[in-house]
Amino acid sequence: MNDNDVPLSDLSELPELTAIKQAALSYVTEAFAEAELDGLDGDCMAQAALFAAFTELVTTYGEDAVAEYAAGLPDRIRSGVFSMAMSLKH
Repeated sequence: MNDNDVPLSDLSELPELTAIKQAALSYVTEAFAEAELDGLDGDCMAQAALFAAFTELVTTYGEDAVAEYAAGLPDRIRSGVFSMAMSLKH
């Protein structure tokens, strides 16, 4: 069983990133760094990455599951989940 076998709503409940997700985050972080070296704005990259991510999630899980998952993002953002993730990179 891998993370793709878990319903999308359960992914946010996983306590830590798996090694595969850590590797994926590393690739994305490197892409951001390369884009910055090429002069692309971080905000532009973030918006493009979100679009690509949600497109992939919708393809994998469908619109309803992704919309339900996205509805929980405000609370996760406010609780610092993504701020903590950024501090792990440094």
